[in-house]
Amino acid sequence: MNPPALKKSIYIEMYNSLLSKLGKSNWWPAKSPLEVIIGAVLTQNTSWNNVEKALASLRTSGLINNASKILNTPNEKLAMLIKPSGFFNLKTQRLKDTLTFFKKVCNFNFSSFNPTSHSKLREELLNIRGIGEETADSIMLYALNIPIFVVDAYTRRIVSRHKLLPDTATYAEIQSTFTHNLPKNIQIYNEYHALIVRTAKHWCTKSNPNCSLCPLYKYL
Repeated sequence: MNPPALKKSIYIEMYNSLLSKLGKSNWWPAKSPLEVIIGAVLTQNTSWNNVEKALASLRTSGLINNASKILNTPNEKLAMLIKPSGFFNLKTQRLKDTLTFFKKVCNFNFSSFNPTSHSKLREELLNIRGIGEETADSIMLYALNIPIFVVDAYTRRIVSRHKLLPDTATYAEIQSTFTHNLPKNIQIYNEYHALIVRTAKHWCTKSNPNCSLCPLYKYL
């Protein structure tokens, strides 16, 4: 099913422009909630290409769909499997801490969460050492189907360059602005975040942005 088109507000107009130009993103590229959670932890401070290499190693080792096996894998072995993602010793512990949390709260039954009540879950995820707002929100949206808008460096770059928010805007302020200007819809939150990432990588790059060819150029 195609993401629904929206009406009104510059945020919605930008969404429609990006969707029209780029089409569906089919993001997050994972086959299970567990794989999303693993990817969300591993993608910290690295490129998705490196994460894919680490995920491939876990898949080859038969661990990608078995959280209990990951928890029982010696740290040294797990670290070597996820080495392409960088900071592998640190991420080994973060991954195990995150999976230990989900074992405790739902015994890896990821469909058991109530999508309308998530503030406590978010707080608990943020209490896991090394799990920040972007990682927590990515897990909630993409793995648990909880309607929460994910903010990343690409989002900040685009809203700043379009003067939608000041450079000093906090994560919470950016997230709140999108939330208040969009319907509370998992599919839209999912697609919008993915479209922003694709736009930032293709046109709104950190240096030498190609503004004239960007689908959002008319909003500058």
